[in-house]
Amino acid sequence: MNEKTVTLAHGAGGTQTNELIGSVFKAHFANPLFTGDDAAVLPQPGGRIAMSTDGFIVSPWKFNGGNIGKLAVCGTVNDLSCMGAKPLYLTSAFVIEEGFPLDALEEIAAAMEKTAAEVGVRIVAGDTKVAGKGQCDGIFINTTGVGEILPQANTSGTFAKPGDAVIATGDIGRHGCTILIARNDFGIESDVDSDCAPLWGTVESLFRVTDDIHVIRDATRGGVGTVLYEIAEQSQVGIRLNAESVPVDPRVKGVCGMLGLDPLYLACEGRLVIFAPQEHAEALVAELKKGRYSANAAVIGTVTAENSGKVILETEIGTQTYLPQPKGELLPRIC
Repeated sequence: MNEKTVTLAHGAGGTQTNELIGSVFKAHFANPLFTGDDAAVLPQPGGRIAMSTDGFIVSPWKFNGGNIGKLAVCGTVNDLSCMGAKPLYLTSAFVIEEGFPLDALEEIAAAMEKTAAEVGVRIVAGDTKVAGKGQCDGIFINTTGVGEILPQANTSGTFAKPGDAVIATGDIGRHGCTILIARNDFGIESDVDSDCAPLWGTVESLFRVTDDIHVIRDATRGGVGTVLYEIAEQSQVGIRLNAESVPVDPRVKGVCGMLGLDPLYLACEGRLVIFAPQEHAEALVAELKKGRYSANAAVIGTVTAENSGKVILETEIGTQTYLPQPKGELLPRIC
């Protein structure tokens, strides 16, 4: 039996395009605001809004714990959430390579539907283009999102302050490790799965504890280590990181040990780094530990007035050193 695939005709704007949109995208994304017109007409949020856009080119498109569709929804939902914004609307644009299996496209759309429903965000508009064979690698997705910022939320990478606790919402490096194994470049077998997850519920729970949260950042490309350097530079503070306190899954430790990689620089797709005053840290961690995606939350460091723009690593044996500056991209096309 011949496998049904995407053809150039599916991107030509005619009957086949309408059939593809109807049978795959409309079937999974339909909601009262989803439109076939040139633009979605939406209710206006009552307060401040956040808006974000991101492109997703992960290779391979499917991995243990998710696929590019789930990743595309999570990525933009999490970017909005880091600003304290409840995700409301998403648009989604697809660039699909000629010959891409229709069953795979259906699987991707179903993952997007499921993930969006979990958060309560609506996919309201989109676009589909088909590229010729070899002009793109399988499928690329862009998502743009709009969210309404909680009235009490005021977060930015420039707001870290000396004395803040640094909190990670769970074990780090799982997504990057999963993608590395899925590519099978090293012949390593492991059941490690991506931490890919939508995190609005996690962020919302933080503001039930306190409004005094300075920074929320998702540790995607470059991992936690890169995020810490970005915030140290943006806020002109130092960060003291306790290596022993950083949660790492034993499976990730094993793979990193074999390949000489540092989990601090492997991507996460379901983990946040949070900066908040020390007096709220214990309550925030206790609240996070109740959450579906943050059971392994921990305080991993503190913010200092010294060593502006630098991250000091306190090692497991009690010594101190500068955390190496991130250089280049350790693992390309992970999101």
